[in-house]
Amino acid sequence: MPQSKTIIFMMLFIFGFFLHAPIHAASPKTDQADTEIQDDDWAFDDEFDENIDKPVPPGIWDPLEKMNRCIFKINDTLYFWCIKPVVQTYNHYTPSPVRVGLMNFFNNINMPQRAVNCLLQLRPIDSGTEIIAFAVNSTIGVAGFTTPSKTYFNLESHNEDLGQTLGSYGIGNGFYLVLPFLGSSTLRDLTGSIGDNYLDPVNYIEDSYVVIGVSSVRTLNAMSFRAGEYEKIKEMAFEPYSAVKDGYIQYRTKQIEK
Repeated sequence: MPQSKTIIFMMLFIFGFFLHAPIHAASPKTDQADTEIQDDDWAFDDEFDENIDKPVPPGIWDPLEKMNRCIFKINDTLYFWCIKPVVQTYNHYTPSPVRVGLMNFFNNINMPQRAVNCLLQLRPIDSGTEIIAFAVNSTIGVAGFTTPSKTYFNLESHNEDLGQTLGSYGIGNGFYLVLPFLGSSTLRDLTGSIGDNYLDPVNYIEDSYVVIGVSSVRTLNAMSFRAGEYEKIKEMAFEPYSAVKDGYIQYRTKQIEK
């Protein structure tokens, strides 16, 4: 594999390795085929977009603001110089039904994270629902590429992660972070992301090159549904850094309160 392609795959893998909250924040436009998507990030896109201009909740501690702003600028440059062209190329050559199928597949194999965190939050019924939906989608749904669990059985997916679980126990955000390549996070959510990676089946593949490839495809495919959203945030926001930070904190707070 040429060195340039390897670098792109590695960057995309880094995005996917801790991916739990994208930096883009507007409702994606999809065609009719996209209605099968069970991507938990859709809720984030809509709610994040709606909450940007609302009053900022108290307690957003940003002691590393100078460093965070520097990393934010680097991420911004990386997005326009590298990520955006790759995503646009992928969108152009990959049919929408293929992208939808991949989205459903990766959402399906992410069941362990959702089921375990539901259980940790003392929600055994929701945890059981995740397991049943996984069984249905993995069999009738052809390895999860379609979603009969939702279409025929009305089994809804629950967007739960360890960061939310810690928050449900009363653990605060800690300080705000902007991570290289990853975007917005907090000390609590970063800790949760590390824990969630132990529940990701992809990380148990022995061949590291396969892990990089699968993670790259997962991240690239997920970002393909949100192309152009980051630009919209920059156009609407008076100060993009603050808008992204405030929107992220509000979104995570709302998730925990559900």
